[in-house]
Amino acid sequence: MLGFNEAQVREQLTSAVALRPQIEELVDQLLDRGIDNVLLVGSGGTYAQAWPYEYLARRFSKLPIRAVISRELIESGDAWLGESTLAVFMSVSGTTEDVLLAIDYVKSKGATTVSFTGVPESPIAQKVDHTLTSAPKTWPFDPQLLLLVGRIMNVRGEFPGYESLADELAGLADAVIDAAKAAEPQASAFAEAHKDTDYHFLIGGGPLWGFTYLYSMCILEEMQWLRTTRVNSAEFFHGSLELLEEDTSVIVFQGEDETRPLTDRAETFAKRISKNVTVFDTRNYELKGFSPENRGLIAPIVLDAVMGRVSKHLERVRDHSLDLRRYYRVMDY
Repeated sequence: MLGFNEAQVREQLTSAVALRPQIEELVDQLLDRGIDNVLLVGSGGTYAQAWPYEYLARRFSKLPIRAVISRELIESGDAWLGESTLAVFMSVSGTTEDVLLAIDYVKSKGATTVSFTGVPESPIAQKVDHTLTSAPKTWPFDPQLLLLVGRIMNVRGEFPGYESLADELAGLADAVIDAAKAAEPQASAFAEAHKDTDYHFLIGGGPLWGFTYLYSMCILEEMQWLRTTRVNSAEFFHGSLELLEEDTSVIVFQGEDETRPLTDRAETFAKRISKNVTVFDTRNYELKGFSPENRGLIAPIVLDAVMGRVSKHLERVRDHSLDLRRYYRVMDY
């Protein structure tokens, strides 16, 4: 498989899931101390990765759990931020400037800070109160966030399915690697068909809205310099649909949660207009060991692996490195 390091993927996902005992112990301690709100603080892709867990908490918990943009938090503040706040930070490199500034800011307000990173000696890891370290370059952070938010709700009596979910996550690496392998033909075919496509319209909803935003912005725009429109499937009929034309490339991310009918509705309409609709659906992957109620919860992780195959093939056919930047970390701003 093109550019696929199975051993590395396995190590990263396994190490993330292996944090379960540490996460559970920390959550229990913090709730005992009176933590009554949680800020999931990120920047770019890490901010987008927090959205599914804010969404999950909105469905089940009365505890305020919010995803926030690091730099915006510094400028705007947050009414909940204080000594009873748990602020959670994610960074692959552990060096993201806006995140570092946000750690200083929330600590000045008395918040307890936690980081997820694969670099224990990094500035972010050194600044926070509690660092939970996985394998180097671990991505995505969804397993850690799923365990963290799931445990918080479980202890509060709001998420009885947590134990089965956490147990099933032990098989996450195998399920995700198998999905990536199964996706290879579709990924290669999509890239070949879209070698010269310069605009994509992306649709996703519920727990997959964050990934839709991430793939549109961080991959297609940042890493491939392509123009995109992204829309939540629940909001599909308010504005962006007017951009659809017969040849518009539409990418649909479909999961197995309660919002699936909304994405089905958007897909059905898109296919009435465009002859160029591609659907990436987690139902197409075995995900061995995961029960129906938990398949929807791991959908962002699965599609991250699936679309990772698409990204590698786009890099190949377009001869455009995924590491190439014009401005990000190249120019000061």
